[in-house]
Amino acid sequence: MRKLLRKTASVAAAAGLAATGLLATAAPAAAASYGGECGSGYSVVNSAAVGTKGTVFLTYNNSNGRNCVVTKRNSAGSAVIIEAGLSISPAGGHWDVYEGDYFTSYAGPIYLNASGRCVDWMGRISGTEGGKRGTNCG
Repeated sequence: MRKLLRKTASVAAAAGLAATGLLATAAPAAAASYGGECGSGYSVVNSAAVGTKGTVFLTYNNSNGRNCVVTKRNSAGSAVIIEAGLSISPAGGHWDVYEGDYFTSYAGPIYLNASGRCVDWMGRISGTEGGKRGTNCG
């Protein structure tokens, strides 16, 4: 019984050291946060990770029925291709509203009146995409 307890304690201690080592070396990057890029009256109603590179935010303005999309990098840097797309669902072969170019921190804001409709929205940073289809209906 003593041998089993010692072995269990050794395994637990080794697992604890391994977990501590992983936490110390694999600190996640700070996620992008919405900073009011769409203007006053817009609130975040949905968001999606763009891999580990950033976040795409869908916002909505109750007073005018417009949606807005912004794709933001986790941290600004040298210019890379950043894209934002927004459509009434289903988007089909193209986005109703789109912006894409070389930017240092974010693409957008782009706007679409979609009151009472479902939307498709996406963000892409250097080829990595995030977003959702057929959401935020109404």
